[in-house]
Amino acid sequence: MRDQVLTWLADNVPASRLQHILGVEQMSIELAGHYHLNVEKAAQAGLMHDLAKYFSKSVLLEMARNNCLEVDPVCEATPHLLHADVSAIVAKDRFGVQDEEVLQAIALHTLGCPGMSDLSCVVFIADTLELGRGNTPELEELRRISRQGLYKSVWLTCDYSLKFLLNSRCLIHPRTILTRNWALAMSSSQKTQSKDHPADTVTA
Repeated sequence: MRDQVLTWLADNVPASRLQHILGVEQMSIELAGHYHLNVEKAAQAGLMHDLAKYFSKSVLLEMARNNCLEVDPVCEATPHLLHADVSAIVAKDRFGVQDEEVLQAIALHTLGCPGMSDLSCVVFIADTLELGRGNTPELEELRRISRQGLYKSVWLTCDYSLKFLLNSRCLIHPRTILTRNWALAMSSSQKTQSKDHPADTVTA
């Protein structure tokens, strides 16, 4: 299936975007391996996460509504935010992906969602931190943190994205903030548990 997806992408996204997609695929594989997740699922979700990236605004809105997706005022004003959900639709309808965890990881890679799976966290992080995004000190630090804990990485990746959106004076979708707060709470909870049960963190 990978070759089919790559052929389709070559016809539907610019070469620069394809390089980003391959970067997300690679980082998703690496993070999945690091956190003992299903590497094949991570690779599949990473490869397909931006299938609808270059769909027109009208197509994104039409496909979202035809598939009964919620189109809130922020998405109405910024239809590009729907490309993650629509990419999951394309993955299912065109490429026959049935695995709900993979489809969710594709659908949530832009805005995230409180309670999302570890696989979704991996693709969410990889989309922002893959090597093609640059090598600023901040990105390098975030990449280092991505190996320290998924929730901490999601939280700080959200902070990084929120700073960009604020500086760019862009609309901010409420789900980004909800995802950030959830990941922060989960990270803080893990720290508390580690302090309460230090023996659980000791490895041979």
